[in-house]
Order: sequence, then structure tokens, then C-alpha cells
Amino acid sequence: MASTAMAGVAAKAQLGFTKSTFSGQSLKASSSAVAPAVRAKAGIRAAGYDEELKKTAKTIATKGRGILAMDESNATAGLRLASIGVENTEENRRQYRELLTTAPGLGQYVSGAILFEETLYQSTADGRKFVDVLNAENIVPGIKVDKGLVPLAGSNDESWCQGLDGLASRTAAYYKAGARFAKWRTVVSIPNGPSPLAVKEAAWGLARYAAISQDNGLVPIVEPEILLDGDHDIDRTLEVAMDVWSNTFKYLAENNVLFEGILLKPSMVTPGAQHKNRPTPEQVADYTLTLLRRRVPPAVPGIMFLSGGQSEVEATLNLNAMNQSPNPWHVSFSYARALQNSVLKTWQGKPENFDKAQQALLIRAKANSLAQIGKYSEEGEAAEAKQGMYQANYSY
Repeated sequence: MASTAMAGVAAKAQLGFTKSTFSGQSLKASSSAVAPAVRAKAGIRAAGYDEELKKTAKTIATKGRGILAMDESNATAGLRLASIGVENTEENRRQYRELLTTAPGLGQYVSGAILFEETLYQSTADGRKFVDVLNAENIVPGIKVDKGLVPLAGSNDESWCQGLDGLASRTAAYYKAGARFAKWRTVVSIPNGPSPLAVKEAAWGLARYAAISQDNGLVPIVEPEILLDGDHDIDRTLEVAMDVWSNTFKYLAENNVLFEGILLKPSMVTPGAQHKNRPTPEQVADYTLTLLRRRVPPAVPGIMFLSGGQSEVEATLNLNAMNQSPNPWHVSFSYARALQNSVLKTWQGKPENFDKAQQALLIRAKANSLAQIGKYSEEGEAAEAKQGMYQANYSY
């Protein structure tokens, strides 16, 4: 009995409770007094960057602003350049990314820009680092950290995302280079199941990535993309999305990820691309917000939707419909093709089109800024902006 009592006293002392704690004066433990072993057992985060992570996430989740995703791999960038007859060289990629990052006034509409590793270390023609150019516009630089999709053994021809090996050292280096948030894209395919194995692998990988990123000062964008492939209806998409997000948040919690220091990048809830019926923006908004309300804690600062092959106008209309009434989170955009398609077609790799292409970017960015506050109208939109960009088995 005596030894048990003494052990209990020792445990209380280790947790930072004093004698006065138990005489009604205070029930709060001193966090600084919690021993490392006890912290680990209790599942408490080290919290080295917590306040910075929360500040970064809130900055990105600023009213009327969203994310420019310009983190295409060199191979994907090559496909984009090839579509306008431009050779895939480092200099051509740099010129195009300079066009994007130096668009005057972009920071009015864009709060974050996701970069590929090559771009993080590149500079403008006059020697300014892209990171510095973005910061000058109050745009937070981000970085793609995954290593792409590979076949998932034991699954129904599904994929998993690689890149956890060496991630801690990479994220530390990216933070030093000026990045303040990260992106990791994994995918779930409805026609192929999805199998429980694929869902669990996607959710667990995202959770490990998120924890590692936060430990190194980067706000993780959590992105389990549910591909548009298939002829399933919108109810099937909602069913799968709820399963994916319940698993994702389960593992985020198990990995002690700070919810106030993450951002989400989900797919909108739509039917499969081959389904005979296309939903209205109001239907997409209803289903998507139903998903979010059922699965996403209000502690999460921002929901930054991917466009997923929708046309530029469709992605904007759907976002606008979701912002017709207040939401617990900042509901915004993290678009690549839905911001860049018109830009590429305007630029054509020609120096004389540089300014016009930047104006095309600002038009799309402003449209989505208005959609974020629920005030967008498609009046005056060009016919090209209404053309879909869906690609089966899309890789990035």
C-alpha cells in the first residue's frame, strides 16, 4: 500500500502537480514540467513550430484568396509546354514560372503558391529568387514533397504515394530555403474499388507526411484526391469520400497532427466523368458541404479544393456555390489547370505575349477570389474557359 501511494505521488510530481493542486487551488499541469517519457506516452506533440504553423495556415486561409498550384513535375510541365509547341527545357520552365510568380498584384487573389523543387531554388531573369518575389506579394511559398504514385502490391491495380523515406531531411531543407507549407498528393480510384488496403495506405501515408512536415515547420496540405475516373453517380462518390476522410482524420489524430496547422485539398463531390448526368453547381455544393460537415473538424483553418479536370468556369462556379452561406472553415481553391490553362494558351512561349498571359492569370485568379466570397458571375467568360480538362488516370 505504501509503495503504491508513493508511486502515485511520484507520478503526480512528474506531471507537474503540486500539493496545492489537490487542495482546490489549481488543476492545470505545467507543460514544461512534463517529462519527455510521459509526454510520449500521453501522445503529446513536441510543439516546436505550433504557433508558426497556425499563423501560416491562417495567412493562407485569408478571405478572398486561395492557392496557385504550380508544382508540376518536370515531366508534367513538359506535357503542358508541348501543348503550345514549347520545348521542355529548364530555361523554358523557368520563364513560364517567372510569368506566373511575377504577375503584378497577384497577391490580391492568391495567398499561397505550391512550387516544384526546381522552382524553389530558381530566380527571375533579373536575379530575384522566386521565393522572395512571392513573399513580397504576401504569397506564402509552398513545396511539393511527395515522390509520385507507384503500383500498390496486393491491391486491385491501385496506387500508393511514395516519398516518406528522407522526408524529414528534405522538409528541413525546404524550410531553410523559404518554403512554409507542403503538399503531398495521393489518389483513390472508385472504379478499382477502392479497396480497404488502398484507402488505409492513402490515409496513413498522408498522416505520416503531415506529422513529419509539421515537425520541420511546414504546414501540410492533406490531399487524398478521389479521381474523376468512372461512370458512378454522385452518391457513390460521397460514400467513398466519407470513408477516405474518416480514415484520414483517424490517422492524423493517431500521429498527433495539429489540426489548426494543416490545410485540406479535397476533391469536390461530383459524379464520375463518364456518368450520363452532370450536376448543377448547387448540387455539387450541397454534396461537398455535406461531406465536409460530417468529416472535417472546425479546427481545420482552410479547405482548398482541387479542380480535378473540371473546366476553369465549372471549378469557379462550384466554389462560388459553396460560399453562398457561412462555413466553419475558409472554403477556397488550390487550382493548377483551372488557373493556368488560359495562361498557357495566351503565352504560347512568345515574349511578346508575356504581359497578356499574366493578365489571363489575373482574370482567373480574380474570378476565383470572387467565388471564395460567393460573388462570382460567369457573365463574360470566354468559351475556352468552359472546356473541360479531364484526363483519365491523371498524374502530376
